[in-house]
Parts: sequence; C-alpha cells; structure tokens
Amino acid sequence: MSWYKPAEIGYSTRKVMANWGHGARLLWRLTALFAPTMKRFGLVRDQIHFLGNYSLAIITVSGLFVGFVLGLQGYYTLQRYGSSEALGLLVTLSLVRELGPVITALLFAGRAGASLTAEIGLMKAGEQISAMEMMAVDPLSRILAPRFWAGIIAMPMLAAVFSAVGVFGGYVVGVLLIGIDSGSFWSQMQGGVDVWKDVGNGFIKSFVFGVAVTFIALLQGYEAQPTPEGVSSATTRTVVIASLSVLGLDFILTVMMFSI
Repeated sequence: MSWYKPAEIGYSTRKVMANWGHGARLLWRLTALFAPTMKRFGLVRDQIHFLGNYSLAIITVSGLFVGFVLGLQGYYTLQRYGSSEALGLLVTLSLVRELGPVITALLFAGRAGASLTAEIGLMKAGEQISAMEMMAVDPLSRILAPRFWAGIIAMPMLAAVFSAVGVFGGYVVGVLLIGIDSGSFWSQMQGGVDVWKDVGNGFIKSFVFGVAVTFIALLQGYEAQPTPEGVSSATTRTVVIASLSVLGLDFILTVMMFSI
C-alpha cells in the first residue's frame, strides 16, 4: 500500500491555507481597530503595565548578564588585535543591532506571550467570550485589540531597557573589573554607533517582533480548544511558534537592512 495519498495531502494543504487566511483576517481586523482602541487608552495602559512592567525584572537581569558576557568575551577577542579600547563599540553594536531585540522578543514570548494565550484561552474555556458576544460586545475590540497594541508598544521599550542595561554590564566588566580606559570605552561607542542606522534598525526589529509575538499569542489563545488540555497545548504552541518566528524574521530583516 502506497504512502502517497493525494486526498490527504490536498486536505492538509487546504487546512493550512484556511488557517493562514483566518490569521490574516484577524490581523487585519486588529490593525483596523487602532483608532477605536486608542480612544479607550485606559485599556491599553493597563495591558502595557501587565505585559511590560511584569516582564521588566527578567529583561533587566538577562540584559545585565548578557552585557557581562559580551564585555568579557569581547575583551579577550579584541585583545588579540590590540583593539581592546573598542570594547564599548562592540558591546553596543551587538546589543542594539541584534541581541537586544532578539533576546527581548524570546523572553517576551516565554513570559508575556504565554500569559496572553493562557488568559484568552481560559476566558474562552469559561465561556466569557461567548457571553460577551451574546451581549453584543465585540471581543476583538474589548479583549484582543488592547492587548495587541499594548504588546506592540511594550516590546520596543523593553528592548531599549535590555540594551541599556547590557551596555552598563559591559562597562562594569570592561572598565571596572578589567581596567579599560573609561574615556576610550565611551568615545569609541559614541563615535561608531549611528542613531538612525544602528539604533533605528534595532527599533524596527523590536517593533516587528512585538507585532509577531503578540499576534501569535492572541491567535493561539483565541483559537484554543475550551479545555484544560487545549489551553495547555495553545500555550506551548505560542512559545514555540513565536520563538521560531522571531528567529526567522530576524534573518529576513537583517538581510533587508544590510542590503539597503
């Protein structure tokens, strides 16, 4: 008996395309709700506090230790070529261009993304979303849209905090522990980092990652099966899909930015 079954392949392909189409429609509706959502900014503000402030501790601690490692590894690498004074430039470019947005997005997916999926999934399992629809309240505008735009706003701010704390960690290791000249550390950094090309590209990355991670978390929660197993599976899918999406988008954005 042949393993090749055209009917099953066709059904799977159609199911994948239908899921992509449903996701695209949901993303379009959430984007179109920007103006109505901003008119009720209190809802967005509360979600920014929930997503951003509660993620601040893990972002800060992670950024500090990443800065420590970059400072140590960068010093021993640059020392071979007699360029240890450029440590500040190396640490800063590594953080603002690449590590800051990417690691922040991965941590955001594991902490805030999983929380969003579990929250929406539990609301669906408790029939709260169905009750809102029965009362003619649109769950997209009341539940999903504020969380969507809050995640987009919080993500670049968290990436900026991660990069800033990481630079401080590199300074602690390079200047205070190893003994690199403080003036060289800061002057090399200020002279070699371009605000628009380097910091701006990092901001664009963090913005795109915020859209992707928050949308995936909301989609998985909104489409989760209303059972404990369904919510658990949706939370796991959020972390896996969001993490892979961040890494894939990072490659695409890096190619586009360096080709311009």
